[in-house]
Amino acid sequence: MPAIPPTGQDARPTAPADGATSSGTDVRLVLPALAVWGTAALTLGAAVAVIWSLAVVAVAGGAVLLVRGRRAGRLTAGTLLVCVAASAAGVGVRVTAVRSGPVRDLARHGERAVVDAVITSDPVERRRPGRVTFVVRARAEAVVVNGRRVPARAKAVAWDGRRAEARAQPVARDGRRVHPRAGPVAQDGRRERVRAGPVAWDGRRSLARAEPVAREGRRVRVRVPVLLLATDARWARTGPSVRVRLAGRFTEPRGGDLTAAVVIVRGPPTVLRGPSPPQRFAGTIRSRLRAAVARLPPDQRGILPAMVVGDVSGLDPRLAADFRTAGLTHLLVVSGANLAIVIGAVLALCRLAGLGRRVAPVLAAGAVLLFVLVARPEPSVLRATVMGMVGLVALLGGRGRQGLPALGAAVILLVLLDPSLGRSAGFALSVLATAGLLVLAPAWRDRLRRRLPAPIADAVAVAAAAEAAVAPVLVLMSGELGVLSVAANLLAAPAVAPATLLGAMAALTAPIALPIARLIVVPAGFAVGWVAFVARTTARLPHASIPWPDGLAGAASLVAAMAAGVLVIRSPRLRVAAAGIAAGLLPGVILLRLVSPGWPPPGWRMVACDVGQGDALALAAGPSRAVVIDAGPDPRAVDGCLDRLGIKDVPLLVITHPHADHIDGIPGVRAGRTTHLLLTTPRDPGRTARLTGRLATTRAMPGQIWRIGNLTLTVLAPTSADPPLLPSDDGTTINNASVVLLARSPDFSALLPGDIEEDAQHALAPAIPPVDVLKVPHHGSRSQDRTFLAAARARLALISVGRDNDYGHPAPTTMNLLRDLHVRTYRTDREGDIAIARANSGLVEVSRR
Repeated sequence: MPAIPPTGQDARPTAPADGATSSGTDVRLVLPALAVWGTAALTLGAAVAVIWSLAVVAVAGGAVLLVRGRRAGRLTAGTLLVCVAASAAGVGVRVTAVRSGPVRDLARHGERAVVDAVITSDPVERRRPGRVTFVVRARAEAVVVNGRRVPARAKAVAWDGRRAEARAQPVARDGRRVHPRAGPVAQDGRRERVRAGPVAWDGRRSLARAEPVAREGRRVRVRVPVLLLATDARWARTGPSVRVRLAGRFTEPRGGDLTAAVVIVRGPPTVLRGPSPPQRFAGTIRSRLRAAVARLPPDQRGILPAMVVGDVSGLDPRLAADFRTAGLTHLLVVSGANLAIVIGAVLALCRLAGLGRRVAPVLAAGAVLLFVLVARPEPSVLRATVMGMVGLVALLGGRGRQGLPALGAAVILLVLLDPSLGRSAGFALSVLATAGLLVLAPAWRDRLRRRLPAPIADAVAVAAAAEAAVAPVLVLMSGELGVLSVAANLLAAPAVAPATLLGAMAALTAPIALPIARLIVVPAGFAVGWVAFVARTTARLPHASIPWPDGLAGAASLVAAMAAGVLVIRSPRLRVAAAGIAAGLLPGVILLRLVSPGWPPPGWRMVACDVGQGDALALAAGPSRAVVIDAGPDPRAVDGCLDRLGIKDVPLLVITHPHADHIDGIPGVRAGRTTHLLLTTPRDPGRTARLTGRLATTRAMPGQIWRIGNLTLTVLAPTSADPPLLPSDDGTTINNASVVLLARSPDFSALLPGDIEEDAQHALAPAIPPVDVLKVPHHGSRSQDRTFLAAARARLALISVGRDNDYGHPAPTTMNLLRDLHVRTYRTDREGDIAIARANSGLVEVSRR
């Protein structure tokens, strides 16, 4: 647990120094840090001319105020302007570098080139329907331009050593359009192959139009960051400091980050140089740690490397989602808390060994450097290192007031060195969490110690202060407020330090003695097992997180609500008023809870399971029975949804089309349940059968009717079994092969169109009857046909979509279209599991969150 800086130990009856508050908190570097940080955030997306103009104006104004100013206010304003100028200049230098030069020029024209690059981060694997993409950050160091198209003019040829002109070769004079050729010419010391366009013969002369010229390859040295998107699995074996050569198509990046281009890479990397010795050492430590934890249960072997060295390669995505819901994501990355634990352990050992105050900081710093090396010196790790060193400065200085200046200096240094941190959510979370520990935690700890034992007061103060500090940023990004995160952090806290320290010991031991490391990770596994249990249990509790407006408005409203809460706590009169209001509302809340349905709600007809970026639907077919439409991407997610519904029997499992986000969860549907029959698209090439074993399978045909209990299913599409799908078919072709179903019961109807896109929707629109509920096709993508959606005349629409997905689903255009059609829309990324139930007033939506 991070140490809370002491308060009150050095209190003396003297006047505060300039920039220090009466409580002893030194805030002199807070405003400069905010000026540097805010300037970087605001100027990253601005035009280069605007950025440099701001730098010039700010430095001129700051110089005037500093030279002429004698008052404290002028000196402060001058200092702030100088900070603004320095930050703007830093951004200007970086932005100028990435927005100019051959790499950005290639991106503007969407051209292909060969690149020599040094990888700067571990490849991140992102699974999409039908394929896996590896996202790799790299630094381009050389570009070999090959076949670049440039403008050319066709004239009579003459080479005079200064300019190049091309002349079309003789053409046939028959009045037809022909393609003449121009021979190679020399220009700027390079050979240019010039090709003239079609010409027309009018009986007197040739009219030629020059087309772009293909420039032969030349090597250009560069040094700019690029983002690589690759599909070849061999990219997963690369890592930081590896120098590779690749061929790809350059595109312009989106947003205001400092990336020169996004390179779409189709083939494997050609490794020119292996990892550097430090990175090779770090890779060895990581691989041996993975070998040491290989015999632990799945959750434990995924979490322990993540907690110790930030290695998330073995982490279950659903478990990571549970950590996010529970507010424990910071435990899965290298953070200042990790460093605080390591530093604390080293200092404790030094104290036990009787080492002096001069030796202990040196050993602690050495431990930090070793930790950074093993965790890999990536930007996020270096950021966490600086934040951890801030706490070390405050702790070793013996005075809590030294922590805030150290934090301010860290922010200034980091943002000036890397202006992209100005818009980094991770950086904001690190800074705010550290600030919460330095500013809020000491006072809260002192108040809590009046009523609680000191260890409990410290733990509550740390968790509450950090959570309060970062809550606005979390709301800004996710639109959710974790109401149980403080409790989850308190429950997990006792296990974090043992897991981190034992894991670090195992990581250092594994390269030398793997059997001993395997013994060390056993108690560490128990610790991380407890953390995993806390995360899963908290995430499954009702209302573990509640919806909150996202964006700046949501963050501002949360800050206002927190400020109001502080006022209520501080004012006795407001506390009495708030208690009275709460007492009046409590009976109503209890009554509402008593009469509101539980889960699943009685009379439910249909449930859209929250399975992330995928589809999984359940249609009630009797007690403990349901027809399941698609299985989502993750067996555990759909299994949990069906467990919560109490489903034990699945008379029919329908897989609309063979994409991973619909079929990979099939084992979860069958886990502990009886599944009788599988229905697939007639164009399925057999991919689904590989996940279903010997399960009886039939193919859907148009007009087929299935009656299960009081539920009737009618197949509307596809209209033909031809042509069968091929592995080379694109995503749209496979989506349009989806089984489209019409579900009806005596008091309910729904249209379930799988992932069909705009063309298939338009063709099917005349056959669509009015229904109560529409499952929006293809997760609400922009490929929607208005006539199809309007033909359904649904009152309710469900969108099964994953939070923070890479596709931008649901598309704003689709949401606007549904709004124009007066359809009430519900989304699994915000509502969780969504049930449609029959009530006295008609069909109602009940969400599990």
